[in-house]
Amino acid sequence: MNEITTSSKGKRTAKTKAEEAAALERRRAQKEIAVFGEEREPRPGALSVRETWWRRQYDWLKVQGYLLRPRYAPDWVPSWEGSKRHALDCEDGRVLRFGQVMDATRVPDGSYVSLKMVKKSRHPHEVEIGQYFMSEELSSNPKNYCVPFLDVLSVPDESDIQIIVMPLLLPFTKIRFDTFGEVVECLRQLFEGLWFMHNNHIAHRDCMWMNIMMDAKDLHTEPYHPVIPYMKRDFSGHVGYYTRTQHPPKYYFIDFGLSRRYDASEENPLEYPIFGGDKSVPEFRNNVDVPMNPFPTDVYYLGNVVREQFLNVITLRLLLMTVIKTKKGFEFLKPLVDDMVNDDPHERPTMEVVVERFESIRQQLSTWKLRSRIISRDEGPLENLYRGVTHWSRRIGFIVKRAPAVPRLRE
Repeated sequence: MNEITTSSKGKRTAKTKAEEAAALERRRAQKEIAVFGEEREPRPGALSVRETWWRRQYDWLKVQGYLLRPRYAPDWVPSWEGSKRHALDCEDGRVLRFGQVMDATRVPDGSYVSLKMVKKSRHPHEVEIGQYFMSEELSSNPKNYCVPFLDVLSVPDESDIQIIVMPLLLPFTKIRFDTFGEVVECLRQLFEGLWFMHNNHIAHRDCMWMNIMMDAKDLHTEPYHPVIPYMKRDFSGHVGYYTRTQHPPKYYFIDFGLSRRYDASEENPLEYPIFGGDKSVPEFRNNVDVPMNPFPTDVYYLGNVVREQFLNVITLRLLLMTVIKTKKGFEFLKPLVDDMVNDDPHERPTMEVVVERFESIRQQLSTWKLRSRIISRDEGPLENLYRGVTHWSRRIGFIVKRAPAVPRLRE
């Protein structure tokens, strides 16, 4: 099957994972107090305050055709009670990471979906914009990489709240990129996707790395757990996964809470700066009271995603150890990315120009380069040897089977 399996070598200890999960929960809890009103119960495995809201919706959502995991059933009894097992070792012991987003199974077809709770008073345009991308005119466009809204539910007795139903997705970097061709296909989709939004007069206004996801269901050998993706859905062990060359995923822009749609006649729409996840926008530093065109800022956001994920050398100093986190060999992207993140928004290319320049860059890359393995700067000799050998075994197989060097998504 030539799949990539998860090795136990170098795995973090359960204690380290638990500590990191706890720290992440503490940071997110503060952000979500404004939505849910109070912090979660700190007892390991207990339902958080934001999770109890979803438990209250369990029966209603079931009637609507969406089944939450057993953890959220009104009669749930923790599986570890009365045993020596720790909550973190059990499928139903993992606390929801994002309180506003829940996973579910769509009853009619058994597919896995995500449910996002949206307050209309806070984000009045999100549903409207998402549904616009689902219109008959736009939904079939091959350049539409906006997350599809499968359904929009109105919550009973809570007139300010809607639930958006979307496919179950993972962050776009969650699974390792194997080859340069895989990254090239990813960037093609993202560049074309943002150009598509702009061409339809919509600025995303927060297209940073956390708002770029992928449909990874075909990358895994079997269903993965929505909270701990490297585990099987039933927590019976680690799940295996394929390369993106074997099963090219589709990438999506998500979260239209800050997005705005403009009239086609508005050549230079102006908006006051609003800080999303990426706080580094140059034009926002000293001009928070000056309205600006949001489209060049979108170009910066996406350019900065590429810069941070593939070009920058990020140095992490942990006690006496220095860890370098980035990839080698992406210098061919630097001239384009430098222009996209230009401090002067007027000097940045439009997304249409970005798409054209990127296609020109792609055509100049050799098949050898596109099939080459992506190497992290922090790889040690043994890891480099192991990954190199396994990569070449896959590479020879792809050449024999005439698999394309750029694994184009089948629309």
